[in-house]
Amino acid sequence: MQQESTASSIACIALAGKKVLIAHRNPTGQMGGRWEFPGGKVEAGESETEAVVREFREEFGVEVTVGEKIAGTVFVHNGADVTLHAYRVFVPHDGLETPYVLTEHTGYRWACIDEVEGLSFVDSDLKLYPAVRQYMESLPDNA
Repeated sequence: MQQESTASSIACIALAGKKVLIAHRNPTGQMGGRWEFPGGKVEAGESETEAVVREFREEFGVEVTVGEKIAGTVFVHNGADVTLHAYRVFVPHDGLETPYVLTEHTGYRWACIDEVEGLSFVDSDLKLYPAVRQYMESLPDNA
């Protein structure tokens, strides 16, 4: 009998106009050195939105506001199913004039959504890409 996984992760979709925040992972570990939507694991006893706030605080040194859920998918990690949820995130600033403090990444940038497909992006986030792209295209120009 196959056991269902309860593992859950979040992807944070921070937007500035028609651009999305992407981060370059540290070179070590699985998927090291690849681009991603910021995020990570939902810890035991933590809600998805609490995980979004914690991950941004830990990885970028900023407090964010969590918006609506954009999409969800399932991927396999080390033989177990993991549910990945993408949330809209509102950052207090763009990290350009006052840089974000990075702990899990070597860099970040604001990218046009069309660029994502051409980058070495983590596999799980690529599964979210079509829904994130559709969401971004549906927003009014001033969102």
